[in-house]
Parts: sequence; C-alpha cells; structure tokens
Amino acid sequence: MTFVGYKEIIEEGDLILAFIGRDAIKPIRVDSSETLNTRYGVFPHTLMIGQPYGSQITSSKGYGFIHLLQPTPELWTLSLPHRTQIVYTPDSSYITQRLGITNGSRVIEAGTGSASFSHSLARTVHPHGQLFTYEFHHFRYEEAKREFEEHGLNEIIINHRDVCKNGFELENYDGEINADSIFLDLPAPWEAIPHLPKVTNKNEKVGICCFSPCIEQVDKTVRALTENGWTSIEMVEIQGRRWEARQAMVRQVDDAIARLKDVKQRKLDGIERKRKFYAEHGDNNSKETENDPETKREKRKFDEQEKTKVDKTEFNPFGKGMRIKEGDPTYNWVKVSKNEAELKSHTSYLTFAFKEAVPNLDK
Repeated sequence: MTFVGYKEIIEEGDLILAFIGRDAIKPIRVDSSETLNTRYGVFPHTLMIGQPYGSQITSSKGYGFIHLLQPTPELWTLSLPHRTQIVYTPDSSYITQRLGITNGSRVIEAGTGSASFSHSLARTVHPHGQLFTYEFHHFRYEEAKREFEEHGLNEIIINHRDVCKNGFELENYDGEINADSIFLDLPAPWEAIPHLPKVTNKNEKVGICCFSPCIEQVDKTVRALTENGWTSIEMVEIQGRRWEARQAMVRQVDDAIARLKDVKQRKLDGIERKRKFYAEHGDNNSKETENDPETKREKRKFDEQEKTKVDKTEFNPFGKGMRIKEGDPTYNWVKVSKNEAELKSHTSYLTFAFKEAVPNLDK
C-alpha cells in the first residue's frame, strides 16, 4: 500500500480508509485478529482481506455496511489525526497549481504540522522529485516521520529544525536542495525568508507561498519578500463551497389559488359535517361535549361515513402532506443548484511571490 501508487486487492497489513459516513472516515491497519466496531455494526478485518479496494461490505450480522477505500491525500486530509490546523484540499490544490509543482519538482515545506499537505505534495512530485519538510516541534516531527515511513513516502525528507532561527540547510544530506517551490506555514514566515537564497535553484524561476491566518502576518511577509528580491507578490484567499444539484417543484400562482379554494371548501365541509353530527345525536356543540372520548369516537366514525358518500379527489398540486419523490412526473420540476450556507474548511491568506533565474554572465 502506498499513497503514490495503486493496488487492487486488500492484504494483511494494508492501510485502508473505512468510509462509515460522509463525516466519518476511519483509517485502519488491516489485522486479521482485529475488529472494527461502528454504529452500523461489527466488521472483522478478516472480511476485508481479499476484497478489492472500493468494495462495500456488510457487518457480520448484516445490520449495516461500510466502504473500503484506498488511501489518497484527499481522503487522508479528511481522516488524519489532527496535531495542528491543517491545509485542506481547496487550498492545497490551488497552491500546487499556482506554484507549478509537478513530477520532478523539488519542494520545501515548513512546518510539517499534521502532514496533510505533505502527503499531497509527495504524490505530486513522485517519482523523480523531492519534498524537504521541516518541523521544529519534536513530538510532531516524530509522529510525521513515523507516518511517512508507514505510508511508503520515500519522496519526503523530514527534518527536526527551526528554520526561522537556523535556516534550511541540512547537515546529513548529500547534495544540494535546489528547491524550485517553497511553502511556508509558519507563525513568522518573514524570519525564514532571508535564509532561502542558500537552498533555492538559481538557474530557474522559483515560487513561494506563505500560509497565514492574519492580515498582520501578510503585511510583514510582503515586506520581507520585497526586501529579499521577490516579485509578482499577490495575496489570495480561497473560500470553497459545496454545490448541490437538485430538482425543485414548479409552483404556479393559479395552482396556489386553486389550492387555497380547495382548502377553504374542505374546511366548510368539515363544519357542515360537525353541525349535522350534533343535530342527529341531539347533543349541544360545547367544549365539554367535544372533549368527551366517546363523542370523539362517534364523530370520527360519522366523518368517515360521510366522506365515503362523496366521490371527490382532493386538489393537491404541490404534494402537501404527501411523500413526493423528486422528479415525480405527476408534477412539474425545474433543475436548480444550491450551495451550503457555511464553509466547512479552514482557510488562510495565501501570499504568492516569485524570483526569476539569475542570468549566467559567464556565457
């Protein structure tokens, strides 16, 4: 199993993402002696072994089902254990496209955090590129390093280092970093920017993106970028929303008027039946009489008998009080789209800048 490749069949020891619901994706390591317990039932891992990725399996007692999904950076972002705020897919995809990161790119990332973006970058630069990621917090560094090893992400070199104070140079790395893209997710990116010339590619255009939640951070970052020779500076904010396509019932004014008339007539019919009932039973129409249980039963029986005498189809153009399947040909429909009211992703200001290649004056 690897995040940068694909498999067909689930085997012992594989990492799978159990899709339990839209807001519930659980990463599990397949172990034939283990069992997955969910609100939809119990799923022994032995049911998963030998199944193709993407399969739907039912619980051991047949009460519910889950889907067995192959790990991808996008699904990992939705299910990973949070150690910090993370970069979600709307931001990560835009950053990757804007910086031109592709197969063979050499990328610097600081800091690693929960390693959401690291997984996406590793897949993008695979198989000929390299990701150098830096994390100053020792626990987060150890956890991210363990995940990269378990997930087979050989494209990543992780470093325990404070780049704001000590820069990006590596002591135990043979060769030059020569980064062509930089991503800084730091509290003070302006302190790290002056260290970048030592590790960036001088012969190609280099791009940088700084991920900052506060506009004050953006202001200091822009000043540092300008002072250190970066150009084409631009700040962007991504606000992703989910759109839903559906059909809505067409409601005409004439139908609404006819509906109101029908409701009024049935109300009058009800009043007339009530008057007739009390006239035939010789009771006065008082609150005490109406609330009597025996009277209620007799009146209900009387109403049902009266309704059967009238062959009438109620006018109901909008399906009020009925379970109407969307697209029912009995009614008129129009296709519409609707977006969710609230953003369901964390976002920040993305500050982009570029530095052109240094001309070779010796030629």
